[in-house]
Amino acid sequence: MDTPPPRLYLQTIANLLKQSLTWAGLAFLLGGCGYPRYLSLSFDRSGRGVNSASEEIFPQVTYPFLVFTSDRNGTQGIYLYNLQNNRLETLPRLNALDQVASHPSITEDGRYIVFALSRQGKTDIVLYDRQTEQKRNLTADLAADTRNPVINANGDRIAFEVAQDGQWDIMVMDTQGQIIATP
Repeated sequence: MDTPPPRLYLQTIANLLKQSLTWAGLAFLLGGCGYPRYLSLSFDRSGRGVNSASEEIFPQVTYPFLVFTSDRNGTQGIYLYNLQNNRLETLPRLNALDQVASHPSITEDGRYIVFALSRQGKTDIVLYDRQTEQKRNLTADLAADTRNPVINANGDRIAFEVAQDGQWDIMVMDTQGQIIATP
């Protein structure tokens, strides 16, 4: 049985991918113990696989999950690929045609996905619970611009950038939307 690659290694590679915004870096993923290897993920014209004719951006790996943004269904949404089962997972009630989702991050157990959601000119940080299939807007009452959310491995802390008074700072919240640390 293969052991999953070390989390720190994957997180480092995922951060490099976010910076480059390209799937070319995907070749370095899942190197495990030893040399990196290419993922052999098939191309699927129907959009049911990880590779499609659409743009896939903002990938983040938390083994065995690869969460990313794609415009494959006519609007930019969040998608989840299970690297162990080699299949795209369904995310009921997550994506909608009247919103643009970006910068997803997933917990180690795959239960929670946090992402930035733009709708009618406002961007909020949203938490999606895969178990209950519910979304929670964590920043609906925050009078500031937000971007680039990330959730910690066990899913109890979410950090993101917030612009207040013309400066971008880091804010930390729990999954209920309670502020833990502010600039």
